[in-house]
Amino acid sequence: MAAGGGMKQLVEDIAKALVDVPEEVSVHAVEGEQVTVLELRVADGDLGKIIGKQGRTARSIRTILGAASMKLNRRFTLEILE
Repeated sequence: MAAGGGMKQLVEDIAKALVDVPEEVSVHAVEGEQVTVLELRVADGDLGKIIGKQGRTARSIRTILGAASMKLNRRFTLEILE
């Protein structure tokens, strides 16, 4: 569980660095058998900053998550919730 908490913190820290309202950032981890889904919520006005042009920022966050999860032998996926 500690490893999943570290990934949750990683996503939260990245998101807070990108948005205008960092106190609205929340990450909820949903543990499954094979995959842990990290659900990211931000303020309405900050959604575009997290997704980025053509989804580039969201894709980059997912790439970092994928690279970090290799070390933990567990899959993590990022869901950006509106």
